[in-house]
Amino acid sequence: MNKLISGIQQVGIGVPNANEVWKWYRKTLGLNVPIFNDEADAKLMTNYTSGEVRRRHAIMALNMAGGGGVEIWQYKNRIPVEPSFVPELGDLGIFSIKIKSLDVTKFHGQLMPSEAKSSLVNSPENHPYFWLNDCRSNPLQIVPNESWFKPNGFLTGGVCGAVIGVSDIDKAIKFYANTLQIDQIVYDKTGAFEDFKFLNAHQQRFRRVLLRKDLGKDGAFGKLLGGIEIELIQALDRKPRKIFENRDWGDAGFIHLCFDALDMDALKTRCEKNGFPFTVDSADSFDMGEAAGRFSYVEDPDGTLIEFVETHRVPILKKFGIYLNLKKRKKQTHLPDWMVATLGWSKVKD
Repeated sequence: MNKLISGIQQVGIGVPNANEVWKWYRKTLGLNVPIFNDEADAKLMTNYTSGEVRRRHAIMALNMAGGGGVEIWQYKNRIPVEPSFVPELGDLGIFSIKIKSLDVTKFHGQLMPSEAKSSLVNSPENHPYFWLNDCRSNPLQIVPNESWFKPNGFLTGGVCGAVIGVSDIDKAIKFYANTLQIDQIVYDKTGAFEDFKFLNAHQQRFRRVLLRKDLGKDGAFGKLLGGIEIELIQALDRKPRKIFENRDWGDAGFIHLCFDALDMDALKTRCEKNGFPFTVDSADSFDMGEAAGRFSYVEDPDGTLIEFVETHRVPILKKFGIYLNLKKRKKQTHLPDWMVATLGWSKVKD
């Protein structure tokens, strides 16, 4: 079966001040390489912005040690709406993102006492990890990972996965495992879990399934983005709420999860065949400021927004007009390491 995605390209985070939030991700987690930093109108997203074209300031940044990036997203003509309730584990949508770490225990000890973090806990795999709130109180998981591009002095890399609340795990598996091919079932556990104590959820019952896709040989940036971990969480003791209930894409929180698409046409066909049609499709190369590509969106069975981007162009040194053009590249294998490493030339130093 042809591979249709490689790694996680980025996770979208709706915020009131993009520069302020990027500073936290840059200094705390090393996401200091901007792929784009620009303003534009989100003309194709009106399905999810109450029928109105919204202007946004977006910063997509990577950590060149490896992993996906963050796309920090700020409305320019609207104050982002906060959730009307405090989202709980198991509520429907992206509850948390997973940040990879070379040494979870050492990084935990390096954080300032003022950072909102849990103690070290063990996953059902018996791997140490911990919860950490970002500067906007969005929950993150700091997890061990063996998929690295080029360690760079930070103990963390980028995004390697997400914790997603679902109403029916079996239906969700049809999308994430059968359709997106994140199909290794690492564990499937039901019960109450002590590692959820930081979230005040350790006395509730959940079904949790971890899906994994290891680093393969596919995708121009596959080696940089690394493998994927998606943890599906189903609350069993209560009826979950939608995290983005009565709110728009771009409002506060994790607004989408974006995968690096290898063949958008084939991916569209497969999604439609499995009952998950594209709800947005730029159809051709779309200028994203300093980068360009074709992008699309689908919804998982609970309406969580999943983005796909087929990259056509990325900047290396914008001021000199130097870009990587991938649109005519026929091979789906990794780019040479030295070529990928040139993305780091735009690193911001604090």
